[in-house]
Amino acid sequence: MYLLLIIAVIGLFAAMLFVNVYFRVKVLRSYKLLVQNRVEFSAVHLFNRERMEKEVLPRYPHMREEIETFSRHLRYSIRMATVLIALITLFGAILMYYR
Repeated sequence: MYLLLIIAVIGLFAAMLFVNVYFRVKVLRSYKLLVQNRVEFSAVHLFNRERMEKEVLPRYPHMREEIETFSRHLRYSIRMATVLIALITLFGAILMYYR
C-alpha cells in the first residue's frame, strides 16, 4: 500500500508537470496573438464571463475566438493544477500519517 501511494504521488507530480507545460505552451501561444493585436483586458475579465462579453468582446470583435480560447485555456489550467495539487497533498498526508 505504501509503495502504491508513493507511485501515485510521483505519477500525479509528473502529470502536474506535463499539464503545466502543455497548457503553458497553449496559453502563451494565445497570449502572443493577443499582444500582437494589442488586445487589453484584466484578470477580472478572464474569470467573469459576463464582464468579458460586456466590456472586452465588443471592443475586439475580430479577436473574439482568440480571447475566448485564451481565457478557456487559462481557466482550465488553473482548475487542473488545483485538482492535482489537492490530490498530491492528500496522498502526501496519507503517506505521512499512515506508515
